[in-house]
Amino acid sequence: MEYEKIAKFTKWILDFMFFAGIIVVITVPLWLKFGGLYYSREIMKHYWLMLIVFVLSGLLGIFILNELRKMMRTVLEQNCFVMENVLSLKKMARYSIAISIFFAIKVAFFPTPATLIIVLVFFIAALFSLVLSCVFKQAIDYKNENDLTI
Repeated sequence: MEYEKIAKFTKWILDFMFFAGIIVVITVPLWLKFGGLYYSREIMKHYWLMLIVFVLSGLLGIFILNELRKMMRTVLEQNCFVMENVLSLKKMARYSIAISIFFAIKVAFFPTPATLIIVLVFFIAALFSLVLSCVFKQAIDYKNENDLTI
C-alpha cells in the first residue's frame, strides 16, 4: 500500500516536471533576455550560444523525463523488468552524454562553476543509466530463464 502511494506520487511528479519542462524550454529566450538585462551583461555577449545550449539541453531533459515516465508506467503495472526499460535507460544515457557535451562546449566560452557541475552530473547520470540498463537486462534474462523452468 505504501509502495503504491510512493509510486503514484513519483509518477505525478514526473508528469508535472515533463509539462513544466516544456513551458520552461519555450520561455528560455525570454529568461535569457531578462537575465542579460538585469543580472549579467555576459549573458547577452553569449546569448546565441547559451540559447542553443539551453534549448537543446532542455529538450533532451524533456526526453529523459519522458523515458522515466514510460518506465514508471511499467512500475505501476508491476512489470518493470522488460526490454523497453532497458532501451529507455540506454536512451537516457545518450541524452545525458549529449547534455554533458553541450555544457562542456558552453564552459569553453562562458565558464562558471555551475556549468562544470552540470557536465559532471550528467556524465555520472549517463554512466548510472548504462549500468542500470545492464542490471535490468540481466534481470530480464534471469526472469525469462525462470519462466522456462518447470
